[in-house]
Amino acid sequence: MKVLITTDLFVADTNGVVTSVRNLRNELMKRGHDVRILTFSRSLKSCRKGSIYYIKSIPFNIIYPDVRMPVSYRNELVEELIQWKPDVIHSQCEFFSFQFAIRIARITKAPLVHTYHTLYEQYAGYVIPFRRLGNYLVRVLSRERLKNVDMIIAPTKKVEKALHSYGVKNPVCIVPSGISIMQHRIRLTQREKIKKRHDLRIPDGYQVLLNLGRLGTEKNLNELLKLFAHLLKTNPKLIFLIVGDGPAKEELEELCRALKISRYVIFTGMVPPSEVQEYYQTGDVFVNASTSETQGLTYIEAAANGLPLVCRKDSCLEDVIKEGVNGYEYSSPREFFKAIRKVLEDDKWRKEAGKYSEEIAGGFDKRRFAENVERVYKKVLRKKE
Repeated sequence: MKVLITTDLFVADTNGVVTSVRNLRNELMKRGHDVRILTFSRSLKSCRKGSIYYIKSIPFNIIYPDVRMPVSYRNELVEELIQWKPDVIHSQCEFFSFQFAIRIARITKAPLVHTYHTLYEQYAGYVIPFRRLGNYLVRVLSRERLKNVDMIIAPTKKVEKALHSYGVKNPVCIVPSGISIMQHRIRLTQREKIKKRHDLRIPDGYQVLLNLGRLGTEKNLNELLKLFAHLLKTNPKLIFLIVGDGPAKEELEELCRALKISRYVIFTGMVPPSEVQEYYQTGDVFVNASTSETQGLTYIEAAANGLPLVCRKDSCLEDVIKEGVNGYEYSSPREFFKAIRKVLEDDKWRKEAGKYSEEIAGGFDKRRFAENVERVYKKVLRKKE
């Protein structure tokens, strides 16, 4: 099968969309499919590198960091893809690369599948200061944008429900994105873990709360820092390890200074994707306060690394956290403190929870993800016959 994947984000720093696209591409190729990627270069030059087509572009960071806008929708590389005649086109972003997907699908008559990765209500504030207006525009634009798509893939029921609330009438299929389970099963030895903690300047005998991901205001890390500051009043032997980078970093560092907790909070900045498992394994518990996730691949990665989870209650966690077994969801500071104390004070429970987390994460292997997406492709192709 010839599959064309279009995406605004591919060469950007790793995020959920990039991880999903790369995993899907690699696994589909292993299954014998001819997969090509259409994305944007970081310059005013177009080029092709193997099966990846980079269209010349300029920065358009007003929407999202690292988003780029094509200079023109007419390009010889696009014409080459049209001549290639893909069997299926799978778009991954609703902005600029989506226009290429629509055009190529119309000319080649290939069915168009689209994965809806992002719930934009949480991001509308970057562009529109009025929340109600932003939410209204998200609903209207999403409905209009997707009207010519043959099948929408939603990573979770949360996304499916949101799409229906927007008035989207297209068929929707739930396919959770996958992660590289094998990568996250690589375990540090006890000696390696101690060395990693020393490299990060984590004192011996301290327990570590860990968060990994993009540092954006929608991730609600300011809430976690305030809760962490309160925890320190009764347990000063704690470290909050924040792995990742993003536009909110300076604001978060300033909040740490205001709360007088800077010496207990470590910001690592961006780390190589191939090494993230080492950072997960320096933690004792994964914490997250975001409600902007459509699936939350970092939750699954944390679970795959054997961590219990304490996260703000959200429907995307339905298949990731089993309450009281591998973690807890919280809706109030009181619930957060109770959960954290249980996790950190009960060594036996924490180890058992970690094992259960690993079992849950096993259901999100990237091979299964590719198999499920392949089924979607075959379904839309049958409908086109």
